[in-house]
Amino acid sequence: MPPTLDHESLHAAPVVGVDEAGRGPLAGPVVAAAVVLDCARVPVGIDDSKKLSAQKRARIATEIRCVAHVGIGIASVEEIDEINILWATMLAMTRAVDALIATMGVDMPGMVLVDGNRCPRWSYPSRSLVGGDALCLSIAAASIIAKEERDAMMRALDGEHPGYGWASNKGYGSAAHLEALARLGPTPAHRRSFAPVAQQLLSI
Repeated sequence: MPPTLDHESLHAAPVVGVDEAGRGPLAGPVVAAAVVLDCARVPVGIDDSKKLSAQKRARIATEIRCVAHVGIGIASVEEIDEINILWATMLAMTRAVDALIATMGVDMPGMVLVDGNRCPRWSYPSRSLVGGDALCLSIAAASIIAKEERDAMMRALDGEHPGYGWASNKGYGSAAHLEALARLGPTPAHRRSFAPVAQQLLSI
């Protein structure tokens, strides 16, 4: 069953959906998106980003941006290494909602619905939803935007640091990425706090 607006309907507007992309990779930032949908103009086909083809995801992301309010938050590789990936993810989510609220010109959302089992430490009223990207349309929309945003960043980084295959593996620890990491060594875009990268640094 595709995600619905059932969770949004329980709260006063505006209801924000939040999701992230890039918690698991060995390289690149973690990116969060916050989305407020217009319930009268919801693009057809919104679903958990992992269930969509790259072509369909890109098309729907463009449609979402045309009819919805969107905020993006990024936590850098340096921040990931400094505060760990969990808190960097929370930071990216906070930045995404802050950016969204600023563009909407409102003081406080009615509710922020966050994918996962915990919410950041912020002043916004919020609820976490495990598997929210498969249940809640706003979170699913955020998952699409976050994925598209981060994938574009990794394609750009692939041009700066060729040889690791980031345009295709997006920084995840694929066999080709791990082989390149062993052969070429870590780049400034690698997360030094992640074990495979830390092990390579120790061997240098």
